[in-house]
This record gives sequence, structure tokens and C-alpha cells, in this order.
Amino acid sequence: MLGVALLGLAFILVPLLATALRVDWAHFVPLVTDPAALEALGLSLRTAGLSTLVCLLLGVPLAAVLSRAEFPGKRLMRSLVLLPLVVPPVVGGLALLYAFGRFGLLGAPLHALGVEISFSTTAVVLAQAFVSLPYLVLSVEGSLSTTEAGYERVAATLGASPAATWWRVTLPLALPGLLSGTVLAFARCLGEFGATLTFAGNLEGVTRTLPLDIYLVRETDPDSAAALALLLVAVAVLVVGAAHGPWLKPRIRGNAV
Repeated sequence: MLGVALLGLAFILVPLLATALRVDWAHFVPLVTDPAALEALGLSLRTAGLSTLVCLLLGVPLAAVLSRAEFPGKRLMRSLVLLPLVVPPVVGGLALLYAFGRFGLLGAPLHALGVEISFSTTAVVLAQAFVSLPYLVLSVEGSLSTTEAGYERVAATLGASPAATWWRVTLPLALPGLLSGTVLAFARCLGEFGATLTFAGNLEGVTRTLPLDIYLVRETDPDSAAALALLLVAVAVLVVGAAHGPWLKPRIRGNAV
């Protein structure tokens, strides 16, 4: 078992090692501090932050409903929520374009009002949120499903309102899953490429995130592409490492009611 586990680890590490060996370390700093690269990295971080916020606003209620409520069609709802996990990102980008593009289902009325979404920074945020939302929902739903619902029943028995029970009992219990899901969603947003390229395009300073910049630079300057790829890997490692850090253990405020 340990040998197979090490083989799996090697399967992940060897390509990363190959990337590190491909980097021109003598010029690494100038390559990754190029103004265009820094602009792309900054755009990636900003849009990933906004996309993660969208995932939180939409994903936490979705996870709560899927973990606590019972209703007809619940399985179908869960399948639809998780659909972006199995649909290729390019297909997701096309779906977003057909929905929010200038001639799309919702984009056409918005265009008539003077609102343009496709091929804008807003489109980057929507594309990233679309592919990342399931990660947050899965993490939070799993955390809520494994927490003891008895605390919530006790709080309700003692007179706590549903809102007070949610904020002061349920949410603290689900905090590890919420934090982990938030970080994983942010990491997925940071690395998004296919849906972003299809729906938002590759406009410098507007939609060209770091993954898109790496793809563009690869055609003309492989050394720069390798350096930028390693930079993105380093940022991703830091983010994913944070997802498995010493998060707060589930706890309930003593004055829940």
C-alpha cells in the first residue's frame, strides 16, 4: 500500500520537478517580475478573491439545503450543482457565453440596457465562480452532514430562532469545512483557464489572468512560460497548504441562546 501511495505521489511530483528543472534560474526573478506577468498575477488574485466571494454567497445556502433539507428532486439538485466538476471547462465557458453573451439568453436583454458581461473582467469572475462553486458546496455539505444535529435541536428547544441557530450553532460546527472549501475554491479560481478563455477572452489587463498569460507566452518564450508556471504552482501550493492547516476545531458559542 505504501509503495502504491509513493507511486501516486511521484506521479504528481515528477512533472513539477521537470518544470523546475526547465526554469532558467539565473533569470527567474526578472522573468516573474515582468510588468505583464505581475499584472496578470494581480488580476488572477483579484478575480479569484471576488469569485470565491460569489461561491460563498451562493454555495453555503446550497450546501445547507442539501445537507439539512429533505425534498423531492434533492438528488437531481445535487447532480446539477456538481455538474461543473465533470463538464469540460470549455463547455462551461460556452454555456456562460450562450447565457450572458451579447446575444445570449440573459445577455441580450442586458445588452439592451447597456450592460456588457462577456469579454470583461466580470466574465472572468463568473467563469471562475462557475467551475469552483462545487468545491465549496461539497466541502461545506460534507462538514454539515457529519456534524451533530442534536445541538441545533437543543438550541431550537431553548427558544433560539432559526437565524440564531444557524449563526451561533450550525456555522461554528461547519467552520472547518467552510474554511477548507473556501481555500480550495480560491485555488480552483486561481488556476482556471478553459472557461475563462472561452467566455472572457484574452485581453491584456482586462481578462488575461496568469494561466492565460502562461499559455500565450509559451508560444514565443518557453523560458518565461516555465518560470511563470512555477510561480503559479508555488502560489497554488501555498493556498492548498492553507486548506489543510490547523483550522479551528468545531465549537459552539456558550451563549448560543
